[in-house]
Amino acid sequence: MSILSKASKVIKGTPSELNEQVEDNRRASYSKSSDDYLLALDIGTEYVKALIAKKAKNTLKIVGVGKAHEAPTNMFAGAIADISGVAKTCEEALVKAEEMAGVRAKEVVVGIAGELIKGNTASIKYRRANADEPISDDEMTEIIDRVQARAGEKARREVAIETNNPDVEVRLINSALVSLLIDGYKVSNPIGFKGKEIVVQIYTAFAPLVHISAIERVCDELQLDLVTVAVEPFAVCRACLGNNLESDFSGIVMDIGGGTTDIAIVEDGGVEGTKMFSIGGRSFTRQIAERLGISFDEAERLKLLSDSPKMPEELRHKFDNAVARNLDAWQAGVELAIEEFDQLETLPGQILLCGGGAGLSAVPETLATGDWYRDLPFSRRPVVSLIDVDEVEGFENLTDRELDHTFVTAMGLLRVGIDTLIGTGDDHSLRAKLTRLLKN
Repeated sequence: MSILSKASKVIKGTPSELNEQVEDNRRASYSKSSDDYLLALDIGTEYVKALIAKKAKNTLKIVGVGKAHEAPTNMFAGAIADISGVAKTCEEALVKAEEMAGVRAKEVVVGIAGELIKGNTASIKYRRANADEPISDDEMTEIIDRVQARAGEKARREVAIETNNPDVEVRLINSALVSLLIDGYKVSNPIGFKGKEIVVQIYTAFAPLVHISAIERVCDELQLDLVTVAVEPFAVCRACLGNNLESDFSGIVMDIGGGTTDIAIVEDGGVEGTKMFSIGGRSFTRQIAERLGISFDEAERLKLLSDSPKMPEELRHKFDNAVARNLDAWQAGVELAIEEFDQLETLPGQILLCGGGAGLSAVPETLATGDWYRDLPFSRRPVVSLIDVDEVEGFENLTDRELDHTFVTAMGLLRVGIDTLIGTGDDHSLRAKLTRLLKN
C-alpha cells in the first residue's frame, strides 16, 4: 500500500460518536479550559510528545508534559499512515499533559516531517520601475507572493516526480525571511527605502495536501483548533534562535527521529533550507534485532541501555557490529542531504543534534570523529553536540518532569505557534514588519 493510500485511512465510527468518546476520555484530565495556553504535538514515528505552555511573547512557561508510544503501523517515513491510530496515541499523550497542567489548551501547533516535505530558500531579483518611490507594504507583498509562487511550483514538480502523480497538490506551511538587499545594501526594514533593485531570499516549505489533511483530521478528532503546521527541523531552528530573531546564529541542526533524519542549516540567523531522509532510530533497532536474533521490542530496550557498562562483552561486540552496519547508510544519507545545500560556499562549523536517535552514542560519535565531512565545504571538522534544553532561550519548565534533547522539537513548535499568533520582534525589526506578509 502506498503512503498516499495509507494516509487516507479514516477513523471508524461517526464523527459525533468519536468526538463524544474523545471528550469523555479527556474531560476528567483537566480542571478548566483556557485560551491562555498553547499545545504542541510532536507526532513522531516512535512517540507522540505533547507540551502545554502558558502563552507569552518572551518566556513560555511549560506546565504540562505527555508522551505516548506509537503503534508500528501508525506512521510511515515520518508521515501519518493511520489517522485512527495516530489520533488515539495523541489522545493518550494529551491526557497526560492535561492532567499535569490542570488545564486544557484549545489551540495546537503540530509538527510535520518526511521526505516529501520540500523546504528551500528561494531568491528573486526585482527591478523597480521608479527607484525614487519609497518601497511600500503592497510592493513587498507582491515580491513575496512571487517568491512563494515560484517555490511552490518547484516543490509541486519535485513531489509529482517522487510520487509519480502529476496532479499532486502541495500547500505552503512555513515561510521565513532569510535576507533582503536594496541595491546591494543589506537592510533591516525595507519599508520606506528607495532603490532600483531588490533582492529577497525567503525560506519556504511545502507539503503534500494529503499529509496536511491527515493532520487536520487528527486535530478535528481531538477537538483542537489548529494554529499552524510546522516543518519539524524548521521548528528546531526556531528553538535555537530563541527570542532574538536578529541573531547571527549559524549551525547545522539534525533532528534524528524514529523514521527520518531531518536536517536544517541556519546561516547568520536565516534558515537556508531543510532536507529529510528516511533513516532514523527504527532502522538501527531493526539491524540490532536481526543481528542478535531478538524481537524488535527487545532490541529497542537494548538500544536504550547501550551505554551501560553491564552489557556482556560478547553481546556488546554483536551490538556494535549491528549499529556500525546501519551507521554507514545513515552517514551516507547525511552527506547526500548536506550536499544539496550547494548555495553555501562554506558550511557552518557546528552540528546540533536532537531527537531520540541522537541518544545512541555511536551517532554523535561518528559525526564527531569520522572523515565524512572532508568532501563537503567545511572549513574545519565540525563540532558536534546534543542540544542542551537548559540553554534553549525563552522557556521555563514549571513541571517536575525533566526535559531532554528529545523534547526540543516540541519546544520549537511552541515557539512557531507563538510567532504565528502574535508575531515576533519589535516594530522596527524586518522580520516583525513582514510577519503579516509571510503568514501562510
